[in-house]
Amino acid sequence: MSAPGRIRVIGGTLRNSRIEVPDLPGLRPTSERVRETLFNWLQPVVGGTRCLDLYAGTGALGIEALSRGAAAVTFVEREPRLATALKANLARFKVSGEVVGDDASRWLRGPARPFDLVLLDPPFALDAWADTARALELGGWLAAHAWIYVESPRGAVFALPDNWLPHRQGQAGEVAYALYRRTPADPLS
Repeated sequence: MSAPGRIRVIGGTLRNSRIEVPDLPGLRPTSERVRETLFNWLQPVVGGTRCLDLYAGTGALGIEALSRGAAAVTFVEREPRLATALKANLARFKVSGEVVGDDASRWLRGPARPFDLVLLDPPFALDAWADTARALELGGWLAAHAWIYVESPRGAVFALPDNWLPHRQGQAGEVAYALYRRTPADPLS
């Protein structure tokens, strides 16, 4: 387990680096075990991807993607202290990433650009999975065969787009996590 206020990068060029984390109530970083599992699944495809870490929080998922070869990561985080800490961590690691200090749902109403990998881990209290998934799918934010990671409370029920096909899934404690592969919608259906 990481020391309070710090999260360890699991693999890649930044392996064992420590992400400094502000002490904020309700902050729930993705566990090391879950991040390791996710990036083992993504190992063959993460290199060179354009990645979106939506509801970035600590930025642990997006930093892990950068560490493992993602070409670019956009972090969207509305909490100013988390966005500031994320910028400081990226500078300390000497890696670049775009940090957007905005509400994810508002940002998704702006001009779209397609991402190859989307990390979707909103604060559980927001119950934002279905609305965010719909905004990603309909707004032009996903590459034709994008990968989408979804983290939620165990037992949560929400609708995802029909063309997001489950690839792998797991559970750790009270958290469920799944990796989906987007297929282009069938124009005849």
